[in-house]
Amino acid sequence: APGMAVAGERRGHPAGPEPGPGRGEEPFSPSVLGTREHWDAAYERELQTFQDIGDAGEIWFGEESMVRIIRWLEKQKVPLDSSVLDIGTGNGVLLIELAKSGYVNLTGIDYSPSAIQLSEKVREKEGMSNIKLKVEDFLAPSAELSGFEICIDKGTFDAISLNPDNAVGKRKQYVRSLCSALKPEGFFLITSCNWTKEELLNEFREGFEILEELPTPKFCFGGRIGNSVTALVFQRKKGTSFCNLSAGSFFLR
Repeated sequence: APGMAVAGERRGHPAGPEPGPGRGEEPFSPSVLGTREHWDAAYERELQTFQDIGDAGEIWFGEESMVRIIRWLEKQKVPLDSSVLDIGTGNGVLLIELAKSGYVNLTGIDYSPSAIQLSEKVREKEGMSNIKLKVEDFLAPSAELSGFEICIDKGTFDAISLNPDNAVGKRKQYVRSLCSALKPEGFFLITSCNWTKEELLNEFREGFEILEELPTPKFCFGGRIGNSVTALVFQRKKGTSFCNLSAGSFFLR
């Protein structure tokens, strides 16, 4: 995921714990944060910074978001050789932390070549040569992007939701791509600052069921308590017609 949080402006009110509009409507105003050009430029800057001073850039949602994911995997006793896909890997720091925790079958993809260049340099610096990294658009996945036991998204779905060009269609394609990337009964861990739990349940209702909501920091505003970040674990349903159809429909729009 890119090196900064993507807090989208909802139509009519700022990003936050408020519920979004009904299905089919665009819940967020389009933003440059939803465009490939923005992230290419951002990662070119971060790549230059890394080459200059060795700083890999910001960790999206902070270090606690990585700890939260790793703790859940450990609690579930997920085998260390399970295949893990980081969707929108950005600087690849999450994969580095997973490798340090003992996970050995790690893949990161990003549609920005600059992000993959940066994550390759971070991988080299950390001596984690077994992490696989590739330039790939999750909305137009290659046939070999399949069979993963764990898929992780830390803000990539947020960015897609802000795309000025048919964000609703792109969100639906994301779910189809997830169906083909993740094995039946595989786990999908998503961290978002734009979507509430209820909204994410709706977005992923086809083919996925909620397993758990992970604890995230809470805030109080105007007497109401809410979460600025939502973290959920889904499991891909076994034998659902939606996912079976999607597995052979990579380029449907």
